[in-house]
This record gives sequence, C-alpha cells and structure tokens, in this order.
Amino acid sequence: MDDVTLAQAEKAIAAALKKAEELHVKMNIAVVDAGANLKAFVHMDGAWLGSIDISIRKARTARFFDMETGDLGQLSQPGKSLFGIEHSNGGLITFPGGVPIYNAAGAVVGAVGVSGSIVENDRAVAKAGAAAVK
Repeated sequence: MDDVTLAQAEKAIAAALKKAEELHVKMNIAVVDAGANLKAFVHMDGAWLGSIDISIRKARTARFFDMETGDLGQLSQPGKSLFGIEHSNGGLITFPGGVPIYNAAGAVVGAVGVSGSIVENDRAVAKAGAAAVK
C-alpha cells in the first residue's frame, strides 16, 4: 500500500473522534493521503471554525516532512536549522497536532491533523487516529 485508503482514513477519523470524546474536547480532524491531498475531514459540533484550516495544515505539514508537527517545531525555533520554515509551502503549522500515518512496512502513507484544544490534546487525538491505521 502506497496510500491511505478511504476506509483507513475513516477508521482514523473514528479513532480520533473517540479520543476527542474521551478528552471532552471539540475538534477538527483532517486526514491527508500520501500526496498531502485531503482524504477525510470531520468538524465536530461546536469546534472552532478557525481550527478547520489549522487541522488541514497540520496534516499536510506532517506529510510534507514525514514527522510530527511538534518535532518540526523544535527544529524551526530561532537559531535552529529550519528557522522560518513555517513560511514555506503556502504556510505550515509547526506546533503539535499533526502526525504521519505509517503502513505495516513503515512507509508514510498519509497523515492526521487535529486542532481545537490545547496542543497536548490535539496531539493525543491525532496520534489515536494515526495509530488506528495498520
């Protein structure tokens, strides 16, 4: 498999929704495919409208660089080697909440991006979604 399927994207969304409900948070959850194209999206009732774009950008950022967005954020701090990278690719998100999706062989096949709460919750929900895809 070189790309996340729709069925897998829906499974990721379901797992992320379950985690969001456990945390009592309202989230926007995006899944992108291997080409960073939007594959599935959910806007929970009452979730922030401003977080729609952020969730999609987190997913795309995680896929563009095949790493969690929070890890990219550490590399993009002032004085670090990737300082300013968030201004590339039409705008990246470099704080937690974007997580790559791996297939059984360890290849990146997509990513999950979540926004709507504190970044620790965003990351937890995104990781739950990504972990549901095998």
